[in-house]
Amino acid sequence: MRETTYFQRNAPDPILDDSIVLEIARQYMPKAMMVNSIDESGGEARTYVIDESFILKVQRPQQLRSSTSLEKEAFFLNQIAKQTDVSVPRVLGYGKKDSHEYILMTKMEGVSVENTKLSKNEKNDLLLELGAELRKIHDMDQRPFLNSGLFPKDDPKDLTERLQRRYRHAIQKKESLNQEKLSVALTTLNNDLQNIHNTDEYVVLHANPYIPHVFVNEGTHKYTGIIDFGDAYIGHPILDMWYWNEKSRKMLLRGYVSEKPFNDSFKKIFSIVNLVSSWIGKL
Repeated sequence: MRETTYFQRNAPDPILDDSIVLEIARQYMPKAMMVNSIDESGGEARTYVIDESFILKVQRPQQLRSSTSLEKEAFFLNQIAKQTDVSVPRVLGYGKKDSHEYILMTKMEGVSVENTKLSKNEKNDLLLELGAELRKIHDMDQRPFLNSGLFPKDDPKDLTERLQRRYRHAIQKKESLNQEKLSVALTTLNNDLQNIHNTDEYVVLHANPYIPHVFVNEGTHKYTGIIDFGDAYIGHPILDMWYWNEKSRKMLLRGYVSEKPFNDSFKKIFSIVNLVSSWIGKL
């Protein structure tokens, strides 16, 4: 499984002057007027809000890494717009200004779920809609992604390895376990994961369609869309569901299969993931 590598950790990381931001934006939007705010919460990129409705996303040089790519994100968003009706930012431009790589795109309506308190019913409605949106993304024609050379692809063994890493970390965080219990827990986990057989149903993944990247209307709390596709890779669909807890993941799956059922292989993998998640929760 690929490891993430940072290429230039000591590179300078200047905030761009408004004049440079607007110069870039006006290549695609000649009437761009002003920079309203700057957001650095994304980590790998810095975003500049322009005229309240547009985002200039610029790669932070010291955060340039092997798993994240603005070129990849722009390609992914354009394919989604071409192949589906999934609600994502619309790309207006991609390129480089001197050493600054950027995407100019529309601003997603609403606020992230991370910054919103949803009722139980609102959360369930969100998960159903998000599940249906993920299915549309996973069902796209995969050939453009494979042919682009931009998207890392998991090897056959990577599904089990990813799950082992995730659940081993969860087990080890349980400080109440003594070493003997921990050894038993890890052995049981590995035995369960041996029952997973990788399939050829690998698809392009968002990689983290979780609360920081899922948006809702600030007033109604209705789903508005999903952002941040820069970490995308090609892997098993279950890996776009594992950030949610077991109960939420089951609701997400209901939306995922609302128009098209999954096959037996996916059902088996989903069941084992939920079984292990449930088992860890009871330790």
